[in-house]
Amino acid sequence: MNFLVTAGPTREWIDPIRFITNRSSGKMGYALARAARARRHEVVLVSGPVTLPAPTGVDFVPIVTAADLLAALESRVAACDALIMAAAPADWRPRDISPRKLKKCAMSMTLDLVPVPDILVRLAGRKGSRVFVGFAAEDRDLEAEARRKLVEKHLDLIVANDVGRPDSGFESDANQVVLLDAAGNTEALPLLSKDEVAARVVAWVEARAH
Repeated sequence: MNFLVTAGPTREWIDPIRFITNRSSGKMGYALARAARARRHEVVLVSGPVTLPAPTGVDFVPIVTAADLLAALESRVAACDALIMAAAPADWRPRDISPRKLKKCAMSMTLDLVPVPDILVRLAGRKGSRVFVGFAAEDRDLEAEARRKLVEKHLDLIVANDVGRPDSGFESDANQVVLLDAAGNTEALPLLSKDEVAARVVAWVEARAH
């Protein structure tokens, strides 16, 4: 199979020095890329800025902004059998980007933001028979929010990630997740390493594709 995996945060520029981002470390997405490659699948990994080395044997595509991420996926989704969207693109970006560093004394006390288009919603029309997997990072109403996103984003599977726990989620090597699929099935996994979660997700995709 051909896997298209995304990982890490995006950076939405305020000026050439400052940006808006989030706590995504990329560890879950990189684990997914490794797990798919270990199963001898072809893997394209599209990654935002992280400190992790690119996994061996994957086609590595670095991006910075959510617009970069969308462009990278739009040009590659037709060639994939499965898209796993583990990246955490920003929800908002500054309306205007200054071409030069803004001086502190001249900066406004407010930042005018505009929403970033939902990438999975934008790609829904290209889904066809491909398997689409998304992630929902939540600190409350985990399953309800994940189920809403599953439907809204036209996904086959969503991995609901409890980021309210101190021992899992962002920057951690472990995740406590619930798998919810489009058929209405729910599977709560115990606290596992991100590599173990990745192996479960890749196995689900393999079974779904066949």
